[in-house]
Amino acid sequence: MERRLIVIVVLPDCLSLDVVGPGEVFSSANHVFLSGGGHKDEKPYELVFASGTRDLSLTTGNGLSLCLSTSIFDIDEKIDTLIIGGFSHHHRWKQFPELNRWLMYAAPNIRRVCSICVGAFVLAESGLLKGKKATTHWRSCQELGRSYPDITVDSDRIYVRDGNLYTSAGASTGIDLALALVEEDHGRALALAVAQLLVLFLKRPGNQSQYSGLLEQQFCKRQPIREVQEWIIGNIKKNLTVDNMAEHISMSPRNFARVFLLETGLTPAKYVERLRVETSKRFLESTSLSLEKVAVECGFGSMDTMRKIYVRTIGSTPSEYRQFFGMPIL
Repeated sequence: MERRLIVIVVLPDCLSLDVVGPGEVFSSANHVFLSGGGHKDEKPYELVFASGTRDLSLTTGNGLSLCLSTSIFDIDEKIDTLIIGGFSHHHRWKQFPELNRWLMYAAPNIRRVCSICVGAFVLAESGLLKGKKATTHWRSCQELGRSYPDITVDSDRIYVRDGNLYTSAGASTGIDLALALVEEDHGRALALAVAQLLVLFLKRPGNQSQYSGLLEQQFCKRQPIREVQEWIIGNIKKNLTVDNMAEHISMSPRNFARVFLLETGLTPAKYVERLRVETSKRFLESTSLSLEKVAVECGFGSMDTMRKIYVRTIGSTPSEYRQFFGMPIL
């Protein structure tokens, strides 16, 4: 078995979970391999945490002091997968010019280049995401798009692959991405064993929606769209159409649809669908209502419709979602 060198780049004020989470996935893959009788010289991954600066002593955003053994600039071995972790203050992404230059030079010789959370800004500043699809933490998606208009930013997916470039959303989604990379390298069985060892859900698909706060981010401050958004929330059980939403704020359907898309980035139908999914998740997580009842209460009309929308938007059925995320009902 070929051993792949995984290098996780650590930056000042990094988010601990961005670097430690994916690292645990690859380390656990080695553990599972050795536990199954594999020889230590054939373990699938060699894992290195490397400073993205010349300073080997860094402090994470939560105050954890790190003493790293090497800098990215001192690694001579062939890197299979490079992962840029996020950091607490994303406005600092332009403060790593040496790393940006190194990335432009080294990236063509690296099989996979990845980012976690706002690490995508480092890839973008290096020019690697030009003309590519990418994602980042939902709070930073708009800024990524504004700062680098040649990137197609997908604010909904938890991770995006475009060629050999992989970008993921906030914090824990780096773990999802790492599991996907393990599965890509060594198959579902090993990835599943790693997920079980770490008590993880294998695996949230890349097209699963980011945190429901995305809807809060798109909650308009200006009337009248904010007014209709509030009305939608209060009437989620009803049959919501462009016509009756437009009528509620005395706009023509055509003008309403245009303004709503401009203000929220979503069509009215897509916004309602997403809100229904997020509302139904809360029912599935915290109540014992039947799936049929949840479907009706959230405006899907039928359990079959809800199931189809769940599979299409989050990659799992309502029953699977409840099984994993639902709280025990006492």
